[in-house]
Amino acid sequence: MEIVIIGGGFAGMNLAKELLNQDGVHVTLVDKNNYNFFPPLIYQVATAYLEPSSISYPFRKFFAGKKNLQFRLGELLEVVPTENKIILSNGELNYDKLVFATGAETSYFGMENVKKNAIPMKTLNDAIVMRNTLLKNLEKAAITKDIRKRRKLLTIVVAGGGPTGVEISGMFAEMRRNILLKEYPELETSVSNIYLVDGAAALLTPMSKESQQDTLKELTDLGVIVKLNNNVVDYVDDTVHFANGETIQTKNLIWAAGVTAREFKGLPAESYGRGKRLTTDAFNKINGTDNIYAIGDTCIQFNDESFPHGHPQVAQVAIQQGINLAKNLKNEIQRKALVPFKYLDKGSMAIIGKAKAVVDLPKPKMHFKGTFAWIIWLFIHLISLITYRNKIKTFYNWMIAYFSKDNSLRMIIRPDKKIKVEEVVK
Repeated sequence: MEIVIIGGGFAGMNLAKELLNQDGVHVTLVDKNNYNFFPPLIYQVATAYLEPSSISYPFRKFFAGKKNLQFRLGELLEVVPTENKIILSNGELNYDKLVFATGAETSYFGMENVKKNAIPMKTLNDAIVMRNTLLKNLEKAAITKDIRKRRKLLTIVVAGGGPTGVEISGMFAEMRRNILLKEYPELETSVSNIYLVDGAAALLTPMSKESQQDTLKELTDLGVIVKLNNNVVDYVDDTVHFANGETIQTKNLIWAAGVTAREFKGLPAESYGRGKRLTTDAFNKINGTDNIYAIGDTCIQFNDESFPHGHPQVAQVAIQQGINLAKNLKNEIQRKALVPFKYLDKGSMAIIGKAKAVVDLPKPKMHFKGTFAWIIWLFIHLISLITYRNKIKTFYNWMIAYFSKDNSLRMIIRPDKKIKVEEVVK
C-alpha cells in the first residue's frame, strides 16, 4: 500500500511514526519545509527565548534508516483523484491512500491591510521575521529623538486572546520588566505599552471561567492592557483601528486572532465545510472521495457525539487522529473492523509568565493555577518535543532564562526573506 501524507505536523508525523516498519506499507511524507517544528513554542522563538533548532528537526534526519518511510520536499499544487496521483511543485507522486495533514494557516478575515502589515504567528519563518522586526524596532527607538515615533516603535498590540496571544503578551511583559531597561538604558524614560485585544468577552474562551479570570488578573498585574469586546477592523499608517472607533498607534501589530484551512485543486467543492476544513466521516475519510483522508486542523467531522459541531483545532486532536488512522490502515490490510475516531480530551493549558499558568482537566474536572500549573505546562510541552536533542536544548534554555531572568539569543538574523520551495529544488 503506497500512502502519501501531505504535511509533517502533529497529525502527519504521528501517522507516519505509527506506520513505521509496518509490513505491506510504504509511506511518503511531503512537506514544503524540510523540517518538523513544534507550533506551541513558536512564540518563544519569536521572543528569542529559544533558538529555532530547539523546536525543529529535519525530516530526513528523523527518517534516516527507516526503510518504509520516505521524505519528499515539495508543495502540493493539485490532486487528480481519477488517476490516484498528486502534482507537486517539483514533480508527481502516485498513491493508494492520500492523507491531508496540512494544518491551518493564519486568517485575516478579509482585512487586506492587516494581512499586508501585521506580523503573523504561525510558522517558524514568521517567528524569525517577528524577532527581527521587534529587535530592529527597539534599536530604532533607542536612537530616535521623536517621542511620538519612539512610542509607536515600543508599543505592541497583540490581536487574539487565545493561548498564543496570552502567552506572547505575558512574555513581552516579562521582557519589559527584566530585560528592556537593562539592555536599552536609552529607553529609561520611555513609555512602552503592551495591549492584548480580542473581540470576545473573555480571554481563553474554550477554557474554564476560573482560568479566564486568573489569566486576566495575572496579565493585568504584569502591566498588560487587556481590551475585550474589541474587534480589529483595519491596520493602516501604523494605526490599529477597532470596530468601536478606537485607535492605537503602533509599529507592531502581532496577529494571533484566527486560523483557516486551505483549499486544494482537484478536491470536490462539497468536501469543504466551515473555515475551509475538509469534512470527513468517522474514519477520517473525506466525504465524496474513496481513498483520500484528512486529519488534524485541516479536517472537521460531526460523527463524535461528544463534539457534534466538530473537534477543536488543537494538537491533541491531530495527534490522536493520526494514531487512529494508522490503526485503521493496518486494520484494513489485516481485514479487521475499522475503529471510528473518538477524541479523548486531556485538558487545556496556557502559560502567562514565570511561575504563572492555568490548567484545566476535564475528568475529574479540576483547575490549577500558579507555580504548579506552570510546572505541568513545562513538563507537557517538554515531553511533546520530537527528539531528545530538542528536549535537552529546550530544557537548558528554560533553566538559564528562569534563574537569570534573561537569555542570550537576541540576535537580528538576516535575511528574513521567505525562501520558496521551487528555489530550493531547482
